[in-house]
Amino acid sequence: MTTSRTLRRLPLHLGAAFTVIVCLFPVYWMVTTSFKPSRDIQSDDPHLLPQSWTLDHFRRAIDADGFGLFWRNSVLVTLGAVLLALVVALGASFAVARMRWRGRRQFLLMVFIAQMAPWESLIIPVYIIARDTDMLDRLPTLTLVYFMMTLPFTIVVLRGFIATIPPELEESAQVDGCTRLGAFRHVAFPLLAPGLMATSLFGYITAWNEFAYANFLIIKQQDHRTLPVWLSSFQNTFGTDWGATMAASTLFALPALVVFLLLQRQVTSGFAAGAVKG
Repeated sequence: MTTSRTLRRLPLHLGAAFTVIVCLFPVYWMVTTSFKPSRDIQSDDPHLLPQSWTLDHFRRAIDADGFGLFWRNSVLVTLGAVLLALVVALGASFAVARMRWRGRRQFLLMVFIAQMAPWESLIIPVYIIARDTDMLDRLPTLTLVYFMMTLPFTIVVLRGFIATIPPELEESAQVDGCTRLGAFRHVAFPLLAPGLMATSLFGYITAWNEFAYANFLIIKQQDHRTLPVWLSSFQNTFGTDWGATMAASTLFALPALVVFLLLQRQVTSGFAAGAVKG
């Protein structure tokens, strides 16, 4: 019985393993290339494992002009967008999940449409608005753009989470003397931790990795650029410095990896509960 079940599941396991290998191989190649000497990177006979190891590429990446400044810019813009999206989405999702008001369904429809819209198609309108309002070359502009990009998803997921919390819990707290806001803050809000973690990670990755708007809205003030734009700076008269580029890309990916590993359990349960139960 066990053997037949294993044989039936074997194609699924093989398909899952193949998918993981295809998805992770570019990341593996990026990391290993960052440790290879330049002569091995340009070799006509590439090896899956580095024949020798070096940290010179990481030193060049860290010592490159603007590394610390652009890192700070990315952190400020990302954290600002994520926190702003959480605050606004928390109020909007509570109103949609708990209250009945005219236009609620239309509001949800607009949120879903905003979530489905390709943000690349809005670059030109956003650029024109930023130009006409004197908001080009400013970090707050990027923060607002990333906030708008992550807000619809955050509302949808948090709405699903709030909908799973029985209203009777808040009503009991109100009977005991809490206000409606106090009941939500003391009873419902602690139960939203997985949803907050899931949406925070999504917003963080979206804002941290975004390149098009950062490259398009920051033109003259080079000191206001972010790390994704900085990654394209490893050019010289002989071409691209692939070793330093891969090392810089590895350093760029580390914060997202660390955040995901720290929040893995909450994020998994958050996406599942917000999508299935909502």
